[in-house]
Amino acid sequence: MTDTTSTLISQRARSDWIRLRTLIMLRWVAIVGQIVAITVAVYQLDVDLNLGLCFLVICASVIVNLVATFVYPENKRLSEAQAVWMLLFDISQLILLLYLTGGLHNPFALLILVPVTISATVLTLQSTMLIGSVALCLTTFVAIYAKPLSNTAGEIFRLDVLYIFGFWLAIVIGTVFLAAYARRVSNEIHSMSEALLATQMALAREQKLTDLGGVVAAAAHELGTPLATIKLVSSEMLDELEDGTDLREDAKLIGEQAERCREILRSMGRAGKDDLHMHSGPFEAVVREAAEPHLDRGKEIHFAFAPAPSGTFQQPEIRRQSEIIHGVRNLVQNAVDFSAKNVWVEGGWTDTRLHLRIIDDGPGFPTQVIGRIGEPFVRKRRPSEKPRRPGYEGMGLGLFIAKTLLERTGAEVSFANGADPFLSEAERPPKCGAVVEVAWQLKTLEVPRGGSDGLGENERFDAPT
Repeated sequence: MTDTTSTLISQRARSDWIRLRTLIMLRWVAIVGQIVAITVAVYQLDVDLNLGLCFLVICASVIVNLVATFVYPENKRLSEAQAVWMLLFDISQLILLLYLTGGLHNPFALLILVPVTISATVLTLQSTMLIGSVALCLTTFVAIYAKPLSNTAGEIFRLDVLYIFGFWLAIVIGTVFLAAYARRVSNEIHSMSEALLATQMALAREQKLTDLGGVVAAAAHELGTPLATIKLVSSEMLDELEDGTDLREDAKLIGEQAERCREILRSMGRAGKDDLHMHSGPFEAVVREAAEPHLDRGKEIHFAFAPAPSGTFQQPEIRRQSEIIHGVRNLVQNAVDFSAKNVWVEGGWTDTRLHLRIIDDGPGFPTQVIGRIGEPFVRKRRPSEKPRRPGYEGMGLGLFIAKTLLERTGAEVSFANGADPFLSEAERPPKCGAVVEVAWQLKTLEVPRGGSDGLGENERFDAPT
């Protein structure tokens, strides 16, 4: 299977997605809010503030916004460094304004959380830690050194030291918690979207291969007659030409090459016959087709299909869907990759359900991640750890793709281990590795037998009256 992880978007690439226009709009909102808050505080609440310095700090934001608006195009996307500098400027501007308006005595000090949360959402961990550290250090500074708030009569508004310490501690905890929460949610959203992208790519690739097989099958069908004619003519020429002549050898070569062309086209079109018989097949045949690319990889794959006690002897006929082929193929690939020697593919059916079980004799799923099997996640490899499959990055995408594709067909997929991982080698049963179970409602996949002759229905034309 083609490695889809190489096409996924890295965290650093995602950090370049933030638009300058987004930060400009957020800054305009902050500027309007700051002007309104200062105006209300001075003219309605009778707070004594240095309006000149306060509006000078606000004007700095206005100038930066105007320069960014007129210098850069509207579709400008910021790099990692540019986004960091923009957020650091916003933090510095807010801290300076807080310094002039009472420090942590100003309830709007809580807004210091906004730049850090934005960084945790779109930037890398290193940039978020830098911005968070600067924000907390500057918050601590204004908690100690800030101009006190007072009214025009000279009365100073001062909270108790214990309240100021509690407010500072709340900002610190809130900054850390919100940044961690926003980053975790953002990473999960990005991981899920990337994994779904990989799923769509895998399904599109499977569909293209199926379509290509149909084209090759059609070409083999169309070329069959001229190749048969060439072979027939070459045979007649062989009968008429004398042995040992160059013309006889040429005629013999023509016949051999014509036969070779027919074999090549027949083998290429083997998986893609464009008729209704190839749109469905017995349950075992569809599963074997999915597992076929992994049959010659040095591991023994054992197939066992039998009806359950309440099932009929005849195998159900199911649709040969790309989702089923690719999903089962990924599960078999994972089992072959991590097995020691053997893989078991067991299927069964009842009157209402189909079930498939894929088992290997490998180490099984790690106990610490078995609850997350089927979700996209990243596991960092140690430099000394040798990968079990070339190019495999440990993102869990193979199982996620398989689970997602199979669930699209109505399947229920579950993961387990065949034995306790803490058992010794002598105590472990043969089927001791990973166990993947897939179950369908039979009515979602079954194709009624006898409803088609495999060639499709002819169009009906009613005679004119």
